[in-house]
This record gives sequence, structure tokens and C-alpha cells, in this order.
Amino acid sequence: MEKLEVLHFPDQRLRTKAKKVNKVDQNIKNIIDQMFFTMYEEKGIGLAATQVNIHKRIIVIDISENKDEKIFLINPEIISLSNEMDSMEEGCLSVPGFYETVSRPKSIKVSTLNLKGEETQLEADGLLATCIQHEIDHLDGKLFVDYLSNLKRDRIEKKIIKLKKDGMLKSRKATPNYKSAI
Repeated sequence: MEKLEVLHFPDQRLRTKAKKVNKVDQNIKNIIDQMFFTMYEEKGIGLAATQVNIHKRIIVIDISENKDEKIFLINPEIISLSNEMDSMEEGCLSVPGFYETVSRPKSIKVSTLNLKGEETQLEADGLLATCIQHEIDHLDGKLFVDYLSNLKRDRIEKKIIKLKKDGMLKSRKATPNYKSAI
């Protein structure tokens, strides 16, 4: 299977708002398979279609240790959010090597489509809730660095531009403290 190219901040295509999937067909299933393959190859735990320059409302997630608990969301919409907040260190395949603490609602309920195109619901808390919210942000053209101060975001942007210029962005050597990114 072919690995998809992951876009990196500050690429403006990451700011594109994804469009709803009108029909769950074989093409959508193929996109989901390619997204899982890419996410696993990149050592991530979540990937939004926008990150691979596919502007459809599709997310793939696998937060399991053994990478054997695939979750996909088609047209995910948040139905409810808890008032209780949770702060977690987040990373991102589109912002490689950078991690910052972001505060988000601790639990959520989302509606999504299954592979038959039927609406289902999913409740999540903890890491899964954070991951879903992070990926839905991508579908809306938002990155986790948007939760940071302008100063931090600008520093990260300059460092990533330098890594790209130096040809180091694709190399894991460029991010020695690499850990799973959402």
C-alpha cells in the first residue's frame, strides 16, 4: 500500500475546512485504509484526512499499545462535551517533534457514519476524547498550535521551516525525542 504524504505546518492546505462525505463507498473505504497505513508508518495515534491533503471529513485513530484497535470516524460531529476539562501533552504528525499541553473537555459524545453509511454514536473520555477533538480540529482547519501563544506558535513555525529547508523534516533524526503524535 502507498503511504500518503503528511502535510506539515505552516502549509496552508492544513487550514482547508473538510467537506462532508456524501456517500460511503469503496473509494472512502480505500481512503480509510490508506490513512491507517500512513498513520502507522508515521508512528501516530490519529490522522485526519486534511493532514494528507484529502479534504473530506474522515478521521482514523488507534490509541492501543498493539496498534490493533482501529477506530474511524466519517463526518464526525460532536454532540456533547463535558464541563470537566483535561490537560494533556499533544503532538501532531503535521507539527513533528513539538509537544505542548492543551486543555480540552475530558469526555465527549460524537455522531459518525459506519461503513454502511448509517449514523452511529461514540462516547469517549481521556486520551481517546482528546484525540477525537484534535482530529476534528484538523477537519475544521485548526491545529493544536492554535491553542498556544503567538510567540510559541511563531517559534515552532520558524523551526519547522528551518527543518524543511535543511532537508531534515522527514528524518526521525530531526526529532530525537519522537513519541507518538496525534
